[in-house]
Amino acid sequence: MKIILLKDDKNLGKKGEVIEVSDGHARNYILPKKIGIEATPKNINDLKLQKANEAKIAQEQLDAAKELAAKLSELTVVTRIKAGAGGKAFGSVSSKEIATACKEQCGIEIDKKKIVLPEALKNFGGYDVAVKLHPEVTGKLHVRVEEG
Repeated sequence: MKIILLKDDKNLGKKGEVIEVSDGHARNYILPKKIGIEATPKNINDLKLQKANEAKIAQEQLDAAKELAAKLSELTVVTRIKAGAGGKAFGSVSSKEIATACKEQCGIEIDKKKIVLPEALKNFGGYDVAVKLHPEVTGKLHVRVEEG
């Protein structure tokens, strides 16, 4: 019997593969545990449509990430930290503060976990900060740290 796998299985194969198994194995193990479905022409066609939709959605997400990266490269976000005697900064600027400032100043919501800080921003001045928008797209955001 031909089966389309719905889940990865180390003994059978990867999700979406069409495999040939004995009728008993299919009836007693694969179908009851919902690991796969019978490979009828309708199910095969549905699988092809599903894969096409997933590819389309993935491409749209990639395009949106590239567009956002281009927009971020043109922006500058200003954050403020307190300073002590001699202009020495107290503390540092965190990714949470950068995300909050970006939302308030630019109206763009960025998850703080996607902001990559190579080191703590402890001094005043300008920094280019990487923002991981997609596995294939990393944007740059200019952050200016000022005395406040």
